Formats: sequence, C-alpha cells, structure tokens
Amino acid sequence: MNAALWFALALLLLAAGVALLGLGGWVRSGREQRSESALRSALRGQADAAPADAGAGASPGTGQLTLGWLAALGQRFSGGQIEAALLAQEDRLLLDLGGWNTRRGAAVYLALRLLLALIVLLLALGLTDTSGLSRLMVVIGALATGLLLPKFLLSGWARRRRRQVERELPLLIDLLRLLQGVGFSMDQSLQMLGDKLRDALPVLGQEIQEANVAYMHGRSRAQSLRRLNETYADEDLGSLVQLILQVHAHGGAVQEPLRQFSLRLREARRNTLKEKVGKLSVKMTVVMMLTLLPALMLVLAGPALVALANTLTKMG
Repeated sequence: MNAALWFALALLLLAAGVALLGLGGWVRSGREQRSESALRSALRGQADAAPADAGAGASPGTGQLTLGWLAALGQRFSGGQIEAALLAQEDRLLLDLGGWNTRRGAAVYLALRLLLALIVLLLALGLTDTSGLSRLMVVIGALATGLLLPKFLLSGWARRRRRQVERELPLLIDLLRLLQGVGFSMDQSLQMLGDKLRDALPVLGQEIQEANVAYMHGRSRAQSLRRLNETYADEDLGSLVQLILQVHAHGGAVQEPLRQFSLRLREARRNTLKEKVGKLSVKMTVVMMLTLLPALMLVLAGPALVALANTLTKMG
C-alpha cells in the first residue's frame, strides 16, 4: 500500500473511534441532561446545559471530551448555509425522535456528517486510481456516502425507539391503572411514573419525566405532553394522551376506561402477531422447499439411484 492509502485508513479508524466514543458518552450522559436541556430549550431558547451543571467538580471522561470536541466542531458551522443544507427538517425530526434535538446534539450530528464525508472521500481517493469523469463520480459517491451514513444510523436509532415505545405502551397503561387504583391522582401518577418507575419504561418514562419538569415550571399539561403526543406518531399513544388530558381537566373515574383501552390494545397486538405468524409460515414454506426438499429427495432416492447405477454397471 502507498502512503496515501495508509493515511486514509488511519483517518477512517480515527473517525470511527471518535464517533463511537462520542455517541457512547452521548448516550450515557443523555438521560441526566435531557430533561434540563428540554426545559431550557422551551423557556430560554438555549437547548443545552453544560455537562458541568450535572457533575461539577468531576473530571470529564474520554467520551465527554470527545463529545465536547465534536460539539465545538459542529458549532463552527452553525447558523450558516452548511447547517441549513445538512440539518433539514427531516434530520431535526430524527434527532427529536432520538431524544437529541438540542443545540449540542445538532452540533455533534453536523460534525459527524462533515467528518465522515471527509474521511470517506480520502479513503476513496486512496483506494481508487481513476481520472477524469470516473474520478469525479468517485468523489461525488464518497461525499454522498459519508454525509448519509450518520443519517442512516440515526434513522435506525429512531425506528428502534419507536418500536420500544410500542412495547412499553401496554405496561404504561397497566401502571397507570395500578396507581389510579391505590388512590393517586393523574398528576401524582405521572410524577410517580417519571420519578420512581422510570427504569421500567426507559423511553416513555424519560418522556414523562421531561413533561413533568415542563409542567412544574409553568407549562400546561397539554403543552407538556405535546411532544409525547406528536413526535412518535403513534395512534394508541395519542389516544392515551388525550385520555390523560381529559381526566386532568374534568376528573372522573379512569380505571375502567384504562382497562378497556388496555384490552383493546392487547387484542390488536395479538391480531397483529397472528398476521405476522401467518405471513411467516408462507415464507418458511418457500425456504423449506428450497432447502429441505432437495435433501429429502437425496435421502429417499439416493439408495435407489446407487443401486440402479450398480446394476447398469454390471450389465455393461
């Protein structure tokens, strides 16, 4: 390999390490910072609190340092044409679904896109030996790959959180029924879900906690639950939010509506699973025909074919 290729490979490994360390630190520190960041974004328009607010006096780890370096790099391009081109409304929606739609999160995402675009471009130029129009196509393809790779990863993370919300929703309804049954009000139930039962609901518990923080600082219950109602685009979750808002505004017994809602939701999930199992059976039939049938024919017809071949050999 020539020197340019070795240099490009080293840069690619460096970028991968930076991305993994940054995202690891992002995920580890996100839960402690996200509630405060969301509230400051709503009240002051400044989305990020400094990491030192949560851990003053503690020395930052490698992940935090890498995250800070990426955020500083991304903030250099904030507010310009590059940010407008690389942070479209779709990207901000994905950041919102991932729980990272803050100024710091957007800066890290922007830095990752630019850094990976440069690394992939250098790697492509080092691995290919073309000229003219072919070289131009390689450059365009490498830039597109580097720019789109973080978006693909973020889309996968957003889909994972949506599936997690769907899995957590029945448990959320059951916990609400339980808390209402022991005499809690709707506000007390939501506070308990956000404070004490957050580990049972990793995604929805975090969202409820952020809604509680916003509610305690003067927002209405409808405004505090708007993100939960609109971001995940889940019809059942939206229906539950509407039920919570009605009970919060008008009061009344909510155990029976929650029980009926839970039964309907579980029945719908059961029907969906039955449909998936039916489709999977059809797909497995094709797989069995392509894999098991040849082996079965070989086992059943193999001895007869061997005996026939021996007989023909003796006759010849």
